[in-house]
Amino acid sequence: MKKSKLLFYLLLVFTPVASFAQGAANNSEDWMFSPGVIGTFILLLIVLLISFFILFVKLNDYLNRLKSKKIHLSKLEFNEELWKLDSDEIDEVLEQRKNALSYKLKGNELGSENKAKDTKGLVQRVQKDPHNSFFAEKKKTPISIETPKELKNIVIYYLAASVFWLVFGTLVGEYLGLKFVWPDLDGAAGLSFGRLRPVHTNTVFWGWASLAMIGLGYFVVARTSNNKIFSYRNARIAWVLINLTVLFGNIALISGVNNGGGEYREYIWPIMILFMIALIITFHNFYKTVATRKISEIYIANWFMMASLLWTIVLSIIAYLPFYQDGMGETVAQGYYMHMGVGMWFMTFTLGLIYYYLPATLNKPIYSYSLGVLAFWTQMLFYTMIGTHHFIFSPLPWWLQTTAIVFSVGMVIPVVAGTTNFLMTMKGRFSHISRSYVLPFFLVGIVFYFVGSMQGSLQAFRFTNMVWHFNDFNVAHSHMTMYGIICFILWACIYTILPKLTGKEPPQLLVGTHFWFAFIGLFAYMMSLMVGGTLRGLSWIDGHPFLESVILMKPFWVWRAVGGTLMFISHLVFAYNFYYMVKKDKMIRPEPANIETVKGESINL
Repeated sequence: MKKSKLLFYLLLVFTPVASFAQGAANNSEDWMFSPGVIGTFILLLIVLLISFFILFVKLNDYLNRLKSKKIHLSKLEFNEELWKLDSDEIDEVLEQRKNALSYKLKGNELGSENKAKDTKGLVQRVQKDPHNSFFAEKKKTPISIETPKELKNIVIYYLAASVFWLVFGTLVGEYLGLKFVWPDLDGAAGLSFGRLRPVHTNTVFWGWASLAMIGLGYFVVARTSNNKIFSYRNARIAWVLINLTVLFGNIALISGVNNGGGEYREYIWPIMILFMIALIITFHNFYKTVATRKISEIYIANWFMMASLLWTIVLSIIAYLPFYQDGMGETVAQGYYMHMGVGMWFMTFTLGLIYYYLPATLNKPIYSYSLGVLAFWTQMLFYTMIGTHHFIFSPLPWWLQTTAIVFSVGMVIPVVAGTTNFLMTMKGRFSHISRSYVLPFFLVGIVFYFVGSMQGSLQAFRFTNMVWHFNDFNVAHSHMTMYGIICFILWACIYTILPKLTGKEPPQLLVGTHFWFAFIGLFAYMMSLMVGGTLRGLSWIDGHPFLESVILMKPFWVWRAVGGTLMFISHLVFAYNFYYMVKKDKMIRPEPANIETVKGESINL
């Protein structure tokens, strides 16, 4: 109860900050002293510190392994000295070994004051902290989870399709990034920025992230309900519908057939209705699986995932109803749809995945169920009212804009509650980052959840919105959230569950390559656009010509292309890692035995 009150009072603390931000000067002279700008600098510093922390832990582990290798070599040198012993000395050593093999416990070793000795070398790992449980490390392990074949196939098929769309969608994004540097790269209408940009965003939204989330969610629902999926057939139908949505939608977009200016809803309604039907089928499948569960409680991960599905079904219907979408009504609907699509579909569903896969990775329960409930209900309350902060200083009613800003500040409560819950769950495990290829992905995703969400609340202030919105800074913010949070958490979950389903660990070097290329690429991408976007926004405020701001952005767009290239390379590495984990090794047929006859008897050689 104390935690809930503390987090609730944060709203009372930050609301005056929001009010103070409204009175910031609308010129570029004192922009550095704006609360939103100062807060953003602090948040970016957190990301930088976390990257240094991960790098330090990895480097420290590498140096420790070099030290262990030297110790091992010295032991080998000692063993080689045994060969130089006389026969009598060797007999004495063998006698000691023989006595050790015949040794039996007396039963009082653990309860006595005798010093523990491992004379037979059986102990491989010692844990002195009883509260620090063991967890899956980044090494070959026989650990596997007994999973019905149909469920395993559903998870793998959803993930396989999502990996394909990730590579395709970001290939388009890579091409668009290069066009910022070389705008005359092509002259075909179908390859123009206006047509390819929605292909990129919709593919990674509905193809990559949505399929990956649902596939991972099916395992969570079945596992936490101790139940089989209600209908595997319906799961396959939804898989087909989602893939058809992305396929037909992209063909229509490249052909110039779209839904107009609605961002993230460029697919026309006859195509998008396939996705809506798939969501309804998936929600029904999840609901029936949980409703017929074999345990009494509903695990909190299912709260987030089913609420996310339900909200998105309602959201999709509202976004495509035409009768009220004229004039400013369309602007309101667009702000609602655009932000709810990110927050109530991708963010809420992914948070549900964290509540299962993070504790499963650490082999310990979530830190606080109460904090999870608080985060859930405050997410439902505050996130539904903040879409209009994308249209500050628009002709929309001033009170509606202010409501969006206040509720954006209110998002501090679920963000702090969720981040605290996840980091406290990881407490005592941060040193294990060097031994796990899953934990770095989780840590980066959780940190970006805090940094990206808080930065979004700060960007909702009127002055920072005036500087940053409708320019390249907003592109950096969207990648900080959709890529830094959603993608890193999805990768963490995939690397957590797939080896246990298939029994095949990904190559360690390639997992590290995937992580660092994605992280460094994202950091270069968002920092270049944040700096360039800030300068561009200030240029607009000062009344400089628009073309001048375009020329100003050129060097920053070069770094955008560099960062995007690193991210795309990491996706190719991830695709190979996925293939490595799911591929079926061919059976090696034994060669015919060579038969020879010796004294009339046949023998196998």
